[in-house]
Amino acid sequence: MTEAALTSLLLVDDEISLREPLAAYLGRQGFVVREASGAAEARQMLGEEAPDLVLLDIMMPGEDGLSLCRHLVETRAIPTIFLTARGEATDRIVGLEIGADDYVVKPFEPRELVARIRSVLRRTARGPSETSSDEDFQFEGWRLDPLKRRLTAPDGAVVAISSVEFRLLMAFLEHPRQVLDRDRLLDMVQGREAHLFDRAVDNQVSRLRRKVEIDSRNPQMIQTVWGGGYMLAADVRRVPGTPE
Repeated sequence: MTEAALTSLLLVDDEISLREPLAAYLGRQGFVVREASGAAEARQMLGEEAPDLVLLDIMMPGEDGLSLCRHLVETRAIPTIFLTARGEATDRIVGLEIGADDYVVKPFEPRELVARIRSVLRRTARGPSETSSDEDFQFEGWRLDPLKRRLTAPDGAVVAISSVEFRLLMAFLEHPRQVLDRDRLLDMVQGREAHLFDRAVDNQVSRLRRKVEIDSRNPQMIQTVWGGGYMLAADVRRVPGTPE
């Protein structure tokens, strides 16, 4: 059995001449692959079964990949890798800012894509560090279950967070009241080549603030340290996880 034997992928690309051979190749590597020719079909499949990772083309007729990625970020915590034919840095920056975990520029070597998939899955599976599966984090009335990636507000409501937002929050929770500069946050949250896109971490911090701060324009928990980076100004406790 391969490392990826039980890993399910959703491959979303309108270009059948790329999609079908790539799906076949990934299948031979041990992945379980479902194919969608566009965003509408992908949304339907996502409603039926959530994959472990989404491979998403940016340029598609109708709803494009960026819009679908926004939907995934807002409603689910599914890792996403963009497949893009564009080489401009703008597309890559936008993808990272939205919440994608990585990107691959077409044409690409399939073996490289497999390596990227496994890297993202390892990173998203363990978070910034190995955290005990039976412990939750509590801070300012909030609670994060790292195993289920479930963020619960002080009023008991469950707040949806993307995989990138989850790793960013974990970085803060594991280093409370410590200044984390952008380079360190990017390495912890997105890894490969993320240092090229300093703006990406600022956008992710802004997104996270909108979810956990009372007033995101006047943040009290996730504070900006001018010239330094960001700091979680909150006491954090590890507590036994909540049983089902």
